[in-house]
Amino acid sequence: MNATRTPPSQRLVTRARALTVDEAAGIAWLGALQHDERERALSDLKVVQVSAGELLCRVGRPATYWFGVIDGLLKMSNDTAMGIPITFTGIPPGGWFGEGTVIKREAYRYNIQALRKSVVAGLSVEAFHWLIERSIPFNRFITQQLNERLGQFIGAREIDRMTDADGRVARSLAALFHPVLYPGVGGLLRITQLELGYLVGLSRQRVNEALQALQAAGLIAVEYGGVRVLDLERLRGFGQS
Repeated sequence: MNATRTPPSQRLVTRARALTVDEAAGIAWLGALQHDERERALSDLKVVQVSAGELLCRVGRPATYWFGVIDGLLKMSNDTAMGIPITFTGIPPGGWFGEGTVIKREAYRYNIQALRKSVVAGLSVEAFHWLIERSIPFNRFITQQLNERLGQFIGAREIDRMTDADGRVARSLAALFHPVLYPGVGGLLRITQLELGYLVGLSRQRVNEALQALQAAGLIAVEYGGVRVLDLERLRGFGQS
């Protein structure tokens, strides 16, 4: 079918709409822009709702938008040479991603898939580069994003090498509470044990055991529909020798 040959972002754009006032207020980098820069961004930004399991970006497709999560939860992943799926990170509310790919105008080297029904904003590649060429505040934001993302992926490699399941869950949870990359999360991350299992590569039952252990240690509180972090620094260091 022709639909399978169409880039996901191109299909999604037919369902896109303008941002609401509340959605715009929740995008941290917009508030730092000068008036004309902000107006340019607002006139370009679009919002779309994606269903659970739907792909937003696909490996090998050209980047057409820089994306950010308004609500929901996405997964960044790829397949190994042996066809085994590997998850790089989850992307909760407030997270913007793909700036490196957009800057270089490259094809995606990862898949972005919705783990649940999510609302995602997109800024076109053209508007992104317009801001890069003119806006000091925007450049500062992107530089910080790239720096924090590098640290995040170094941490992800460490998690991949961990054999202790409790430690994997702890460190993966801590990454989702990153205050710079994911400012929309706050103190409570709305995530199910099944979703966390997809991100960590463990069964729901094993994730449940890990969460109970972390709660008993006073690091988190498991609440209805989500997880609240009580001690982020200890959670980040959990499992270190």
